[in-house]
Amino acid sequence: MATLSLKVLDSSGNTLAVASGEDFVDLVYCAAYAEGDMIELQTSEKNIHINWLVDDAMQAAFVYVTDTVKYDIPFGEARICCSPKVFSGNRHYMYAKVAEPEEVAAYRNLALNPADQHKDVPCYPHSSANVETRGESVFAAKNAIDGVRANLSHGEWPYGSWGINRREDATMKLEFGRKICTDRIVIYTRADFPHDNYWTEATVDFSDGTSEKLALSKTSAAQEFRFERHIIDSLLLHDLIKSDEPSPFPALTQIEVYGTVWNEQA
Repeated sequence: MATLSLKVLDSSGNTLAVASGEDFVDLVYCAAYAEGDMIELQTSEKNIHINWLVDDAMQAAFVYVTDTVKYDIPFGEARICCSPKVFSGNRHYMYAKVAEPEEVAAYRNLALNPADQHKDVPCYPHSSANVETRGESVFAAKNAIDGVRANLSHGEWPYGSWGINRREDATMKLEFGRKICTDRIVIYTRADFPHDNYWTEATVDFSDGTSEKLALSKTSAAQEFRFERHIIDSLLLHDLIKSDEPSPFPALTQIEVYGTVWNEQA
């Protein structure tokens, strides 16, 4: 069994609320969040799969935790890429639960993490990029794995996306924290036409040394790509080839990477 702990901390590191439990913990925090507050998740075991609900207005995240995680409560500009319901009011519910073996073994979208953050964290999957338009939260790489597929506009939630600021060499890295086995990727490009452009091709480099070229089209629908399985711990999306339409603004709304956690004993 793993001992789990959830804390709400203020900007000075003082504990405002805390709870702990074996394999499951939940916490009710009865106050409004203040700027600088954070939620801390601690586990007695490292390298563990956790179902983590950071806020009752946010989708739970199936994550792989390698150390203590500190989640920064967003304020100001960082908040506009979130639902206005998230972290609002003066009563908040959160939980963490050790994943069951059947959950760990399930075939699923292993890129999904509504609790990803715009900083390096020991919590996976985690996305990062070499460019994000003007450094704005609504164009951060983490938006591409938050599970929100709305792609007919751009800007404030629910239309967050990964924006590349017109960079020809834009790349996005997706890290899983442990080995996974994948055989399918689904892409949702932003489709706010005619404001947006789109990519005709993208390349995915897998950490196993192989790559796949994805032929993309002008659509708001899911674009699915199946391939022979790859056993990887990360991938890199790059060589994004823009169409010859006049708009300079292609963007990625969502990337989904389907597969299972790799079990060498299976």
